[in-house]
Amino acid sequence: MEDELDPRMDWLAAELADTLDEDYELEISEPALSLEIRRIYREAHPPSLKRKDYFIKLLKLQSELIKLQDWVQHTGEKIVVLFEGRDSAGKGSVIKRITQRLNPRIVRVVALPAPSDREKTQWYFQRYVPHLPAGGEIVLFDRSWYNRVGVERVMGFANDRQVEEFFNDVPEFERMLVRSGIRVVKYWFSITDEEQQLRFLMRIHDPLKQWKLSPMDLQSRVRWEQYTKAKEEMFARTNIPEAPWYIVEGNDKKRARLNCMDHLLSLIPYGPVPHEDVVLPERVYNSDYERRVLPPDLYVPEKY
Repeated sequence: MEDELDPRMDWLAAELADTLDEDYELEISEPALSLEIRRIYREAHPPSLKRKDYFIKLLKLQSELIKLQDWVQHTGEKIVVLFEGRDSAGKGSVIKRITQRLNPRIVRVVALPAPSDREKTQWYFQRYVPHLPAGGEIVLFDRSWYNRVGVERVMGFANDRQVEEFFNDVPEFERMLVRSGIRVVKYWFSITDEEQQLRFLMRIHDPLKQWKLSPMDLQSRVRWEQYTKAKEEMFARTNIPEAPWYIVEGNDKKRARLNCMDHLLSLIPYGPVPHEDVVLPERVYNSDYERRVLPPDLYVPEKY
């Protein structure tokens, strides 16, 4: 019996190794950094979690997120999570880890582009409303309606009247969402001035990350203090009991991901849901069936 199980154990080990390889691939993110930037970055960061410990904790949290997903689908709950923060603060990387093993039909990511000319004439919240969750869905906003008092305000795309109107409207808008049965969670990822500078330098020197840099991102470095003042007023005027802000310390990327995932799970009273046992049906064999050999030009070349 033990010999019969060995191939299965080998297969499971291979599957686990493949899963860890996928995670490791996400971690390898600086192939073209200069030695000088590597040195500066290492000196600026104390040792983070060991890779093995990090992955063990990550996989455990991701398994809990699957339970949360099943509970949301079973109960018809509706959850909205907003991810805000300065450019390069780590919003995208935590969203990637949250959704990595979840069903995209249940857990959706919304990252809207700049508003079109038509959208600019609409009620400000209008373009966000179609993306809100139905029953049994979780929606993660990679930036949200808070763009109005962040980048739009600092870069001059929104005037003082529009900003003040937003501050007057957003608390009631979010209360309406909560009254309608939507759980609203708001995260701000916080990094230091020096950390953002280092991350921007990494993006400049890493061809795999240069696409993340835009002229707007570079301007955010120039206007660091303006963003700080805008952030502080945003907290003061939009931190309501129905939808409070939660700040994630983001200088240590790995810890920020784990802390955010763990905190999100702690906010939702999810529990086990009934599941039917899955049984793999027997394959039906037809003696007349013959697998045809397709033309070779239909196949992708096996270069690797």
